[in-house]
Amino acid sequence: MRYVLDTDVVVSAMRSPAGASAALSLAALDGLFVLVANVPLVIEYEATCSLPEHQLAAGLNEGEVGQFLDALAALADPVETHFLWRPRLRDPADEMVLEAAVHGRVDAIVSFNLRDYGTAPNDFGIEVLKPSEALKRIKQ
Repeated sequence: MRYVLDTDVVVSAMRSPAGASAALSLAALDGLFVLVANVPLVIEYEATCSLPEHQLAAGLNEGEVGQFLDALAALADPVETHFLWRPRLRDPADEMVLEAAVHGRVDAIVSFNLRDYGTAPNDFGIEVLKPSEALKRIKQ
């Protein structure tokens, strides 16, 4: 299985180490699925996770957030984006997630905001799953 994580899932993994999002990160570390990301998406992860409110909620300082993001990036199968599919989604911030998903030939995008993606991922044979649903698939 190949998954791309929406930024909300990455933030959740950082803020709540006991939740489904963090369990997904550990499952990627254990090789239970392939995490996929492109450069714009990793930059978005960094910009969002580095916001003071997320650092405070996670109880991490800037250096620790950097270590978390470095570890996540090291787990990811890097994907080059050669063709931009934009605009396809109602939230421009989600476009890079869809691009990574399409070029990374993923099975699913993992997000808390399923409706943000509409039907666009279906056009490429990609599902959109909540973190708990992705975990269930991995365990099957």
